Amino acid sequence: MSFGNASGPIEAFNLGILAQKGSLYVTRPTLVTYTTKREDLLATANDLFSVVTSGAVKIPINQKYALKDAAKAHQDLESRKTTGSSILIP
Repeated sequence: MSFGNASGPIEAFNLGILAQKGSLYVTRPTLVTYTTKREDLLATANDLFSVVTSGAVKIPINQKYALKDAAKAHQDLESRKTTGSSILIP
């Protein structure tokens, strides 16, 4: 299973298997491919925030840090002590 760069490099893979399974294919899209123009980036961001504010997508916040504890938040992130989303609260 691959989750992009977070999963690391993909081991050797026989692409012929994809044809046998029904004309499947592999792609490595990046955000910049779809948002090179500023208006595309703004439209994409607006779409994202619309979906989030509508409640259709829930973003769990697993860690909250006071802004004064920003250094601690960075240490926790760097040492992989966090999961999911982390926020700083002013």
